Amino acid sequence: MTRVRFAPAPTGFLHIGGARTYIFNWLFARQQGGKVVLRIDDTDVERSTKEAIKSIISGLLFLELPWDETYYQSGAREFHDKGAERLLVTGAAYRDFTPPRVDPSSTEKQVSPWLANPGMRELSGEESRRRAEAGEPFVLRFRVPRESGRILEFQDMIFGSQSRAIEDIEDFALCRSDGSPTYHLASCVDDVELEISHVIRGQDHLTNTFKHILLFEALDFNPPTFGHLPLLLGPDGSKLSKRKHGPVVSLTTYRDRGFLGHGLVNYLSLLGWSAKDDREIFTLDELLETFSISGIQRGNAVVTFDESDDQNWADPKALWVNGQHLRTIDVEDLAHYIEKHLLAEDMWNPDFVGEGRDRMIATVDMLRTRYVTLRDFIEKGAAYFSDEFAIEEKARKNLDKGDARTLLHELAKRFKSYDEDTFNEDNVEKEVRGLAAERGVKPGLIINASRAALTGQSVGPSAFWIFIALGLEHVIKRLEQA
Repeated sequence: MTRVRFAPAPTGFLHIGGARTYIFNWLFARQQGGKVVLRIDDTDVERSTKEAIKSIISGLLFLELPWDETYYQSGAREFHDKGAERLLVTGAAYRDFTPPRVDPSSTEKQVSPWLANPGMRELSGEESRRRAEAGEPFVLRFRVPRESGRILEFQDMIFGSQSRAIEDIEDFALCRSDGSPTYHLASCVDDVELEISHVIRGQDHLTNTFKHILLFEALDFNPPTFGHLPLLLGPDGSKLSKRKHGPVVSLTTYRDRGFLGHGLVNYLSLLGWSAKDDREIFTLDELLETFSISGIQRGNAVVTFDESDDQNWADPKALWVNGQHLRTIDVEDLAHYIEKHLLAEDMWNPDFVGEGRDRMIATVDMLRTRYVTLRDFIEKGAAYFSDEFAIEEKARKNLDKGDARTLLHELAKRFKSYDEDTFNEDNVEKEVRGLAAERGVKPGLIINASRAALTGQSVGPSAFWIFIALGLEHVIKRLEQA
């Protein structure tokens, strides 16, 4: 059976590059009828945090792509220790008692010899045990069989044939001096225990793969099939990173700023992959039908954004893709997602699930053709959900023109004779145009002032539709307060 794993280290938020890796793993596994394992690589006790684990899990839940099993490396220490002992007993690993050298230019990093100390590599088993039993600290290293002169080769799912001379690989560490496993040992032992068939991860792991192939062989396990994904780059051409590019790198930023989970899945899937027919908008079912590993490009993908521009805080393509999903998602589902944001901003009205439900749904259905994120409904469409909203400067000028405010007050008086049955777009338009004719003004004066009083904006949907979307009670109240 196809079994893949997504293995984030819980040292911070979930990077969108990591999210893309998860998406590709998920799509591949589901196409094969396989399983997806979420493996939390939390063996680095000093850097791993519970908050980061929660952030990673909540981020993945937001994507709405469920995994099948959850595995914590910190709970697999017994397997790691057994793996280390096996490698030591078979001679595939050795103890290195060399004290670490400290780089004088750094107070943090310890520098190890590149190929390790030959004297340690050739140390007799008896002396190695004696020194270990005496309490002398050591690092456990893998004994790379350089004497074989072998050329390591494997077929990458994306980059094709890959090779490296074994003599170029250092005797990498398997266990730290405190006995804890390094990434290399823990990752490979866990892949064996989990029976992982395919490892699909970032291109930055390519050099590790040669080490891992040697480890799998030493553990008497057929190496999984490897696939390495091209990197994500920022607008400046450098690798996308939190330190350099800020919050736009975090998956939770997109969630908090109003992306739909499947909208983001669609966008991230397009970073380095394309369909044969050049389509760009996909439902999840369509992605499952269309996605292929062979469609992943080898070149790095660029994420375009401008942190200084609030309109382009994310890649314009990401915003466009999400907007397309807003337009096509079931409107009831969309209203449910908007509800979460309304509640968070204390803008929720219980009437939205009561008598006013139909009006709310109709409003959401109209507005979604104009917006690209869920936050747009809260920020640009606040007036449709709350009586508290800002008035744009241009809209305020429309209120201040001539007798605009007096005309709005008169309009409010006339609407008091209406009920919900007679309050419709046709009657509203007749009332507005009739009042304009009576007072000898252009209808646009009342229409523009009405839009300003009702929404705080100078542009938007049909002005007469706005009256109906807000409802008779709110319209009268806002016209009177203009």
